[in-house]
Amino acid sequence: MSAVAILNARLLDPATDYAGPGALLIEDGRILEVVRGAATQVPAGIEVVDAGGKCLAPGLIDIRVKTGEPGAEPKETLKSASLSAAAGGVSTIVIQPDTDPAVDDPAMVDFIQRRGVALNLVNVFAAGAATKNRDGQRMAEIGLMDEAGALYFTDGDKVIANSRTLQRVMSYAAAFNALIACRPADPWLTEGAVATSGELATRLGLSGAPAIAERIQLERDLALVEQTGARFLVDQISTAGALETLARARAKGLEVAASVSINHLCFNEIDIGDYRTFYRLDPPLRPESDRQALIEAVRDGLIDVITSAHAPAPAEDKRRPFGEAAPGAVGLETLLSAALMLHHEDGLELLDVLRPLTHGPASLLGLESGVLAKGAPADLVLFDLNAPVVVDAAKLKSKSKNSPFDGRMLQGKVLGTWVGGRRVF
Repeated sequence: MSAVAILNARLLDPATDYAGPGALLIEDGRILEVVRGAATQVPAGIEVVDAGGKCLAPGLIDIRVKTGEPGAEPKETLKSASLSAAAGGVSTIVIQPDTDPAVDDPAMVDFIQRRGVALNLVNVFAAGAATKNRDGQRMAEIGLMDEAGALYFTDGDKVIANSRTLQRVMSYAAAFNALIACRPADPWLTEGAVATSGELATRLGLSGAPAIAERIQLERDLALVEQTGARFLVDQISTAGALETLARARAKGLEVAASVSINHLCFNEIDIGDYRTFYRLDPPLRPESDRQALIEAVRDGLIDVITSAHAPAPAEDKRRPFGEAAPGAVGLETLLSAALMLHHEDGLELLDVLRPLTHGPASLLGLESGVLAKGAPADLVLFDLNAPVVVDAAKLKSKSKNSPFDGRMLQGKVLGTWVGGRRVF
């Protein structure tokens, strides 16, 4: 692999809190040298990329990506998801286990990751199911999947309601320091709900779940974390009440991280409007007060990871009455541009926006990437911080086009993505 020098860049490295001029020298897929300040001399025979003063950061790491492969390829394939990721500056994706069959044994983990290697686009990893077939009853082969390379274990959108099963999962995972992720949603309070309980849901005639359902489930999960000593990820936290519970757990010294979807940072329940099904999400969109609390949690570092919560759904699953439409939205290609709106519109520091997209998930999952440092993988994104982007869902590389950002003006354009030193976009 030939060496590449990226010069005249504005380096943004949340891992070291550096934001300033600089350059990178890449060789054999890794960062050979990081230059802070102007770099004018480049050894002969090296390809030079002039960044033109634009932003150069570690490639984004998205730990919550759904695809349809295997089992529902018309929704999304690993290839179309990888192309979408590359176009969005995402260099690493972690595939959710809710495929058909579920990723609940080492053979399925191996299949996902071998397909990713064969595609040769972005880094593709698998999250293993916590229970067999994600049924919430029988513990899956967590140890063998961990050996096969699964980065963490979750039943995805399905809540493990059986406390004894979750206790066993956590106890077993704690023995080899594996990460367990759970959605905080009381299954009885949220059953059949498509919105957050309140005036808007009542006026629209939509079945709603109280926000307290998230806090109730999280209290149970964290009690089991305290009892078992497991590493734990709160998957897609979305309410201010749950953030308070999370903060108390952190203060007690529990090893608990939290993720939030970009949708819950950018939209609130008002965006449902006249039953717009692209905003039919799970968890549902919350009041503006919750959105603001989530933004402050990102600013303060209480939230470790921002995800796209990429959940493709074809038109026939979305063009239905709101209560019958499939939940979820695609988000890989718009993740960076949408997140940068937190900087432009909500006043977050640029490094604070990028940290839970890069260094945060890398640290949580034990990845080498997410940092601009000598010896680190050359997984990078080059972007224009101020360039306007009008999202056209029809032009997204995803097979499904269910983007809530369709038609919206964002600010921040991906100019290039490198994975292992190869330019993939």
